[in-house]
Amino acid sequence: MKKMLFAISGMMLLMAGVAVAQAETPRIDQRQANQERQIDQGIASGGLNEKEAARLNKQQGHIDNMENKAKADGTVTKKERAKIKHAQDRASGHITREKHHRQQSVRYR
Repeated sequence: MKKMLFAISGMMLLMAGVAVAQAETPRIDQRQANQERQIDQGIASGGLNEKEAARLNKQQGHIDNMENKAKADGTVTKKERAKIKHAQDRASGHITREKHHRQQSVRYR
């Protein structure tokens, strides 16, 4: 009887560990950190103004919410990962475009 309980509890711990491992998203987290750092660098260099930075940070927050929602059930599926990756790809393009475009100044003559 004790062996049976020990085996069952061991299996439950193993299954819980697998569920937690499936909910981990180190690639997504690293990419989010990189993109947030790029936004900060854009602010510091003057490549981004406040409005642009706010819009890009809002987009990063949306991606964070997508990730948290995906993790809520303990498993991040391939489909959820693909959606998050697509959102990160779009955000990356927006960051690059905003950082590298010339700031338009209004000139009055």
